[in-house]
Amino acid sequence: MSVIKTQRDGAILEVTLDRPKANAIDLKTSREMGEVFRDFRDDPDLRVAVITGGGEKFFCPGWDLKAAADGDAVDGDYGVGGFGGLQEMREMNKPVIAAVNGIACGGGLELALSADIIIAADHATFALPEIRSGTVADAASVKLPKRIPYHIAMELLLTGRWFDAEEAHRWGLVNEIIPAADLMDRAWEQARLLASGPPLVYAAIKEIVRDAEDAKFQDAMNRITQRQLRSVDILYDSEDQLEGARAFAEKRDPVWKGK
Repeated sequence: MSVIKTQRDGAILEVTLDRPKANAIDLKTSREMGEVFRDFRDDPDLRVAVITGGGEKFFCPGWDLKAAADGDAVDGDYGVGGFGGLQEMREMNKPVIAAVNGIACGGGLELALSADIIIAADHATFALPEIRSGTVADAASVKLPKRIPYHIAMELLLTGRWFDAEEAHRWGLVNEIIPAADLMDRAWEQARLLASGPPLVYAAIKEIVRDAEDAKFQDAMNRITQRQLRSVDILYDSEDQLEGARAFAEKRDPVWKGK
């Protein structure tokens, strides 16, 4: 039986990691998650994904240490999207929302960091405890100092301490905190809003953000204006680009076709 549950409604895909007791990720689970997110990326009818955890206690605690003790190599084959199927997924040009329904630590927090929007239940807690296990939170070491103040990120990485949803929100790590009973309703509300928007623009935004992450401003702008980014080039020649202008002129809502 699959531990990855999916629910599809129109252009939205909900992905639930449901692997009792704690939704930890072993190599097999990671590979399955990669296949799910690859199919989401490549399906033209899907526009937004929501990732959450099964149950009420755990979003994801990250790497399955019991599986590691039984022979799963920490540097093994995580699958097409890297650990958790998302953080190294190439050309993921669609919005992903993480609905953090409980504990998100280690690789689970890194999984949430791979999303574009993070919504946390009010009881959610976070940590990067890898240091206590004698290993490194590799993806978080790359991402976290770019997302929140450097000294806070380094403290969390170097101490492995726990912090709650309020602190995560204070540092800008999560977008909003929602009562647990309302978490998925809010995630779907946000997903529907995004699903109604222009998918080609979303793709351009995500590619620009990735490409410009370590670039100088003018270099990044030159690549955009010279149409060196595939998603931007597609957007500028698209029907949707014309539709946006026509809808504005005609004072009506645009109808996005994604082409």
